[in-house]
Amino acid sequence: MATLLWRAGIAAALVTVIGVLPWLSHTDPALTVLKARSADRDPTPEVLADIRAQLGLDDGPFRLLGDWLGGLWRGDAGRSWISGSEVTPDVLQALGVSLLLMAVAFVAAALTAALICARTLWLGAHRRLDGRRAGGSGSAVLAALPEFLIASVLATVVGVQLGWLPALGWYGFQWTILPALALGLPAGAVLGRLLDDLLPGAFTEPWALAASARGLPGRTVARQAVRRCLPGLLPNTGLFVVGLTGGAVTVEQIFDIPGLGRTTLQAALAQDLPVLQAGTLALVLLAAVAAAAAHLLTRLLIGPALRDGALPSLHRPAPPARGILPLVHGGLLLAVIALGLPRDPLALDTAERLAAPSPAHPFGTDALGRDLLARVAHGALDTLLLALAITAVTLLTGVALGLLPRLSGPLVDTVTALPPVLVALLVTAVVGSGSATPALAVAAVAWTPLAAHTSALLRQERASLHLTVTRALGAGPWYLLRHELLPAVVPPVTRHALLRLPGIALALASLAFLGLGAQPPSPEWGLLLAENQPYAERAPWAVLAPAAVLALLGALAVTAAGGVRRRTRGTEPIATAPEPKPETRELVATR
Repeated sequence: MATLLWRAGIAAALVTVIGVLPWLSHTDPALTVLKARSADRDPTPEVLADIRAQLGLDDGPFRLLGDWLGGLWRGDAGRSWISGSEVTPDVLQALGVSLLLMAVAFVAAALTAALICARTLWLGAHRRLDGRRAGGSGSAVLAALPEFLIASVLATVVGVQLGWLPALGWYGFQWTILPALALGLPAGAVLGRLLDDLLPGAFTEPWALAASARGLPGRTVARQAVRRCLPGLLPNTGLFVVGLTGGAVTVEQIFDIPGLGRTTLQAALAQDLPVLQAGTLALVLLAAVAAAAAHLLTRLLIGPALRDGALPSLHRPAPPARGILPLVHGGLLLAVIALGLPRDPLALDTAERLAAPSPAHPFGTDALGRDLLARVAHGALDTLLLALAITAVTLLTGVALGLLPRLSGPLVDTVTALPPVLVALLVTAVVGSGSATPALAVAAVAWTPLAAHTSALLRQERASLHLTVTRALGAGPWYLLRHELLPAVVPPVTRHALLRLPGIALALASLAFLGLGAQPPSPEWGLLLAENQPYAERAPWAVLAPAAVLALLGALAVTAAGGVRRRTRGTEPIATAPEPKPETRELVATR
């Protein structure tokens, strides 16, 4: 009951903040509505007064919010301030479009994740996982590609040039394929990496060894290993479901899809409060349903072992992975930055507009003739430092709140339901516009998958058999947290955070693509992608250069994450627990 009340309170606070958004941002909603209705009409005092009278703006935000909430009990979400049409049918229709797009995108994400995990599953099924090298560069590159860049390439190449699939509009199932791929490929790459990180631990559990010894088919063991790992991923899967429904703003913009994300964005920009509030409430309810379904499915998959504390740990001590790939990727990234820093990123040469790569311009030039190598290198300083800072903050926040699932669970669901663009608008309304606004907006939502991941792993780790034994030996809560829970949970969540490092840069890029991030002439990578995206067909190098460096950052983050492992401990005694028998102490210390 307390969790339900907490969830309802968060949703009510969110709707209230949205209801007073124009007043928080110190803008005249009548003027904004007039511009949205008719941009050519002069905003005379008489016209603005007439709009205020029509919408009841003189009654104040809380009176309008109360009237809107009163209509919800009757299924009436009011009328749009812009079109005058009923809000409920329009929002439900947009929600249906987004749910269909999400379903197809989720299929694409599941197939992508299956391909990424195929090698580990095959090796585990054949008991050949010993010595498996940590990979993931290909999936990291895919996860680091911006959704709007994938959407633009698919629309241009597959839709226009090849004509295989429709590239614009929403008229049937064929129109869902390209946008679903643009959404599903990066999401599937992230989910695939998270699953691939858990699978080796599942294949070393006693049940897997016993099943192989009894001669069960390898595909049966592999299938059960996937089932064993799914509970740790289900919360993040639920977050992806909500994100693919309401956060697909840029893809819906490119493919002209009348989905809920695009509808909410247009309502936020026009300050059409009835549509904005109804769309946000629909996303919050969807997030609550997805979270409840993930929680129920987790209990069904694990069974009574979660209650009885009889789970083996998926995160056994292991030495850090060593490899040359992080050094190669880091060296390439440093080489690009070192070669470009001596160049002028603002020098214009109109005679060299959209010039192809050459010895004088190794990455080519943009639409104003500026050297792309120089702009990528100078933008790396701001992009990388900002992304690293946000990643560190979100990792600390996610782990801290993930340790308190009853507090953070409803908060995670609510924050995840908000499209990043809407969060950026809310942050702008509260703290004002500025260079720090995009970073604050991204940091406000980027901690949620890490908190969900922490809570999911913590729930299973608390039910593990070795923790039950350690608790029975007299270990207290603080000892268990410091020496058992955190060492088991923090390494995989840190790897998850590193995997999302390019995603932080992508979120900043998406805001820049929609005009809410860095502003010209800044060489920030997201802005480079946004500025050069219209020229992708004529001069593909203009977008490939920043996209390739962003993908290189993703490969570096994932391969470096292989070194973040729980180290093998020696046979030290338990410091704060009562002295157990020698044979029991050895069992606990060397598990």
